[in-house]
Amino acid sequence: MRLASIYRYPVKGLSPEALEFADLDADGYFPGDRVFALENGPSGFDPAAPEHQPKVKFLMLMRNGALAGLATRYDHASGVLTIAREGREVARGDLRSAEGRAAIETFLTGFLGDEIRGPVRLLQAPEGFRFTDSKSGFVSLVNLASVKAIEEAQGAAVDPLRFRANLYIDGAERWAEADWPGKTFQLGGATLTVLKMTDRCAATGVEPGSGRRDMDLVQTIRKAFGHIDCGVYARIERGGRVTRGDALALV
Repeated sequence: MRLASIYRYPVKGLSPEALEFADLDADGYFPGDRVFALENGPSGFDPAAPEHQPKVKFLMLMRNGALAGLATRYDHASGVLTIAREGREVARGDLRSAEGRAAIETFLTGFLGDEIRGPVRLLQAPEGFRFTDSKSGFVSLVNLASVKAIEEAQGAAVDPLRFRANLYIDGAERWAEADWPGKTFQLGGATLTVLKMTDRCAATGVEPGSGRRDMDLVQTIRKAFGHIDCGVYARIERGGRVTRGDALALV
């Protein structure tokens, strides 16, 4: 088994960024992942006392599929988020400033129209917290062989990015990850312990890059395999660098 690709999602619900490597910290979250979220009306989130909030309180693909039609890029050094649509830049803002955040919020409010429930507000996660879908969402892994099985059941091409994982694994047997919870793996310089399977929602029905809702993969997985899972969540037991091509091996 090998690490085929690495992704982070700086802003919850917006587009992924491919990486060649990532430096993982013990007991931490995936670096640069889900650092920001876009509140869709007041969520009750308190940065001074952060608690996990249901994803429905934020802009996200399950309900706001058009977000997948936007190409975003966040520069961690400058703090600037850029948003492009159909190859043209449509918004830019320095997320460290009130003006920059307002530029992003204003664009998304207009872009999503009637899907906005209340003021859009860009939130930044305080140290030690992230806007993951699950409280166990430290690092997410997807087995590409299982995606292939879903693709065959669907009868159409399925982009693995529909599953919005951090680490995509090649070379495993189909659904091998169902036996991974509780097991520990070595990946590059890091050690990961798998916590649980990842249950899927309607966000997987949105085509990356276009924002079209063209499939019901939850029903496809349920009917073909008797569950709605694809991928796993893991905890970082020992930190270290992981690089595309690294072997994944049971400890």
